[in-house]
Amino acid sequence: MGSMIEFSRPDGQHCKGYLARAGEDKPGVIVIQEWWGLNEQIRGIADRFAKAGFTALAPDLFEGKVTAAEQEASHMMNNLDFPDATNQNIRGAARHLKKLCPKVGITGFCMGGALTIAAGVHVPELDAAVCYYGIPPKDFADPAKMRVPIQAHFAIHDNWCSPAAVGALEADLKKSGVVFEIYRYEAQHAFCNERRPEVYNAEAAKTAWDLTLQFLEKHL
Repeated sequence: MGSMIEFSRPDGQHCKGYLARAGEDKPGVIVIQEWWGLNEQIRGIADRFAKAGFTALAPDLFEGKVTAAEQEASHMMNNLDFPDATNQNIRGAARHLKKLCPKVGITGFCMGGALTIAAGVHVPELDAAVCYYGIPPKDFADPAKMRVPIQAHFAIHDNWCSPAAVGALEADLKKSGVVFEIYRYEAQHAFCNERRPEVYNAEAAKTAWDLTLQFLEKHL
């Protein structure tokens, strides 16, 4: 349904991304990849958003690199400049969608979930955010400074976004004063990734997707 495009960053450089159009005057959603890269699974999520009535843009943060190997994915994520990705690539994507859409939200998974929270703090063009199992370092993006309504989905059995870490996130979001919702699932990290049968939880994934659409329809 979608196709690769190139859009401008605030600094004048360019970033590529996968754009799936939903039609004229539809709200927009930025879709942020997991640490595997802008792969077929993430492009599929953008297509699902387009079918649901949202024009979706997934920026290619790894500049064409995609992997299925965990060690290589970890290396690519650790080499990513998170402030640059947030303030340049993601903000550029938001500005591009603002030319096409009346309002723009953001969602992301794992690494993309952390960047979703970061964008909600730092990117002024956004109107709403939905985070999936990702939390950024607080010294980079303090959730207490969240600027937009946010919904978040986490697995109870997650060593990274642990229940304690999610509890701390919730406390910080209360300080921000924004509208927020946090959902916890009897599942494992990356439970929405249907390409990973070892962790995929179809029931939890459907619940989270339905809640995501309801939240974005309300705020966009």
